[in-house]
Amino acid sequence: MLRTLTVGAIACVFHFPVLAQDSAERPLLMPGKRTLYQRALANPGSRLYAKPSLNAAAQPVIPFTVFYAYGRKELNDSKWVRVGSDSHGSVRGWIQEDSLIPWHQALTVTFKASEDIDRVLLFRDRKSLKRLVEKQDLKTYARLYQEAVLGTLSPDSPVIAIQPEANIDIEDDFYLVPIKRHEDAYLGTERARLLQVASVPLQSAAPVAAPLQNAPGNKVPSYRSGIVFVIDSTQSMRPYIERTREVVRKVYDTIDAAGLSHQVSFGLTSYRDVVRAAPEGQFLVRNFVSLKEGGEPQRFFSQVQTLDAATTSNADFIEDAFAGIKSAIEANPWDDFDARNIVLVTDAGARENTDAFSSTRLGVDDIRQLAQDRGIAIWVLHLRTPRGAKNHRKAERQYKRLSEYPGIGDLYYGVGMGKVEDFGGVLQTLADQLAEQVGKVAKGDAALPPEHESEGQGDLVALKGKVAKLGYALQMRYLRKVRGERPPAVFDAWLVDRDFKDPKRSSIEVRVLMSRDQLSDLRNGLQQALDLAEEGVLSPRNFINELKSMAARLSRDPKTVGEGAGLSLAELGYLNEYVEDLPYVSEVTGLSLADWEEWPAERQVDFVSRLESKISYYQALHDHTDLWVSLDGGAVSGESVFPVPLDMLP
Repeated sequence: MLRTLTVGAIACVFHFPVLAQDSAERPLLMPGKRTLYQRALANPGSRLYAKPSLNAAAQPVIPFTVFYAYGRKELNDSKWVRVGSDSHGSVRGWIQEDSLIPWHQALTVTFKASEDIDRVLLFRDRKSLKRLVEKQDLKTYARLYQEAVLGTLSPDSPVIAIQPEANIDIEDDFYLVPIKRHEDAYLGTERARLLQVASVPLQSAAPVAAPLQNAPGNKVPSYRSGIVFVIDSTQSMRPYIERTREVVRKVYDTIDAAGLSHQVSFGLTSYRDVVRAAPEGQFLVRNFVSLKEGGEPQRFFSQVQTLDAATTSNADFIEDAFAGIKSAIEANPWDDFDARNIVLVTDAGARENTDAFSSTRLGVDDIRQLAQDRGIAIWVLHLRTPRGAKNHRKAERQYKRLSEYPGIGDLYYGVGMGKVEDFGGVLQTLADQLAEQVGKVAKGDAALPPEHESEGQGDLVALKGKVAKLGYALQMRYLRKVRGERPPAVFDAWLVDRDFKDPKRSSIEVRVLMSRDQLSDLRNGLQQALDLAEEGVLSPRNFINELKSMAARLSRDPKTVGEGAGLSLAELGYLNEYVEDLPYVSEVTGLSLADWEEWPAERQVDFVSRLESKISYYQALHDHTDLWVSLDGGAVSGESVFPVPLDMLP
């Protein structure tokens, strides 16, 4: 299913022909810069005029289109900007200045889930926020926060809006919060940044309905939960496969008795390991049941019954678990479900991108990001059998990173000694809780924050607490969605990027808005740089310069990543200009040749391996067409966009 957004009257968009230009014409430079051009984003509802006049022929503009400024004019108290689609003279026409948001970089922010940190306050001006931050005035902050939560802010309050209570999933409800300006500051002893942003939901905020009450018969629209089991089916897993069948059958019977079978669906993906001789019936990954099929118990169990353990042994103890997870992510209609869960069941560690037998070439952080891009939580039940004792510690570290979920922590559970009975009990507990949450929403039960569990009560209690915490977060997000809550439509607001009460924690995530074509250019350019370095064509200095140039261009203007191959900004002396004034930089941008030369060979290899892993992530993200947003409401194309996390870029 392709994800597109319909934008009312602007769904049908057509363009003026490119005006003939002198080949030397270039956009206006940013003040004080020699190479950086003025750029701006089009607000929803913007119109492109043939001339700087409201009486001229005009057409609607696709929201969030990035324009270059080629000229400015003021006529009859109205300010106009002459705009082009690129920096090579492709002028399109004129747009009123108040319909554009200056955007001299490609960085935007998304709000983090607010279950365990305060929601972000949006301030009217820089001065009032800066004064509060510098004094770290917790008393005044607490008062303003309470007023914002209760909706009792006075007209002269420095706070003009607050982040919605539930996490607004940018993949489901696309919005953009571009960073316009920034200023460094300290919140307590932690370095923070004051950001001027423009909150731009694609559609205007819908009215918020009255709170849902916990009353009989007061049901909300169907809340659906999808749970895909990704099961290691190598030889050692036979007893656990059978127990998984038993548990799922019990859970199905429970939800069927509650009349919720149409709201919970199970899927099953199995993986093994590298297939060498490929005997009959052998496979690396097989999707036995999709979530679409898993809503029908009879069909589900007829397929599950055919799953059995492999008859041949592995190349070694570890297995290609990431292949199974990647396939489960790609093969299921996750957009049809509000709660999205993958449950990995395995007794061995996973092959990462550095492993010669890895089929995905993805690292643990990349496969986790692919899941989080889709809003999927990965639960790991690690069977710590005596046979795999030497691998236990490494696998635990690996799977805790894999299952890390924002605001919750890791969703990992290690089954001591791999006992089948213990495994069955844990799986039963997990599946029952995930299904039970659907019943609560269906009955209209008020979502209550999970009780805090004290430490030292056991791993199973901790797991149940995390299930409850994630369930609460998902319910709150769902309830706000059905009420029509949107990000606040506020322009020129200021925020601080740290949690005010716990400054060590970030309250936002930084992303770069990219098109599919730009991501493809990035992948190709990064692969070419790595290939040339490996062949010895690029010296270490030029290799670092190429990477830094690519990273700098990304943050400023992703369109230029595919331009000027082999022409390093660093060699041209412009790298500092590209990097300065950026509030956030990537890992590569801050890398120097001296750093590289001081690193031991092992660290250099690890660095290159991370880049190679990111290339695999870019390809997987590019191929997930249902993640990309077509701002004109049409089919997914090279111009469709996705906000890529800055941490996933070079």
